Amino acid sequence: MPLIPEEPQIHESVPGPRATPAAGRTAPTPRPVPGPGPRPAPPRGAPASSARPGKPGPAAPTRGPVAAPPAQRTGPPQPAAAAPDVAGTQLQLIPAPADGALDAADEAVDLLLDSGRAPSEILVLTTGEPHPWAAHELSFGEASYWAQQDAADDVFYADAAAERATGRPVVVVAVNGGPDEVTARALPSAMARAGALLVVCGDPQRINGLLGANA
Repeated sequence: MPLIPEEPQIHESVPGPRATPAAGRTAPTPRPVPGPGPRPAPPRGAPASSARPGKPGPAAPTRGPVAAPPAQRTGPPQPAAAAPDVAGTQLQLIPAPADGALDAADEAVDLLLDSGRAPSEILVLTTGEPHPWAAHELSFGEASYWAQQDAADDVFYADAAAERATGRPVVVVAVNGGPDEVTARALPSAMARAGALLVVCGDPQRINGLLGANA
């Protein structure tokens, strides 16, 4: 099904520890929206009027109903267009160019952790170059690398085509390059691995085109 671009805001909420966020970046903190203050009561005996005190002249026009201020946000908003599939998995697309998909995926992970997701519940897949964490850990050997997936105590990063990557409640896919056929296979595979939420970071036109061709 086509994915509709959303703002990079994730709404899942499950308590858990935090992982170390990407260096130099802090997750945005919702700011309270100031509301209107209380109006002073008119002097005793004075007629109720909306005219302002001051110079003589025609009274100010009567004010209509005052619109209520926006509701104060207490957490990341839910994506309006994220539609569940038959299995109940939520889909969300975060628009990003291929060379910015990794950064968008890292920001999505930060927001997931801020919303209460445990690091062990998140799997990040890449269709092009591996995530720097995965490249670093693979330098110590595949046995050590995959042992960290089995330990399930942190966010795990893997190639989208890696068959050994097991499912987690949340899967984030960075469409950061790679052949179209690899990406076309990676998206349905990522959906099968995601237990509750699939977040895809990449070019919406390319992603929707690949999903349409795969349907």
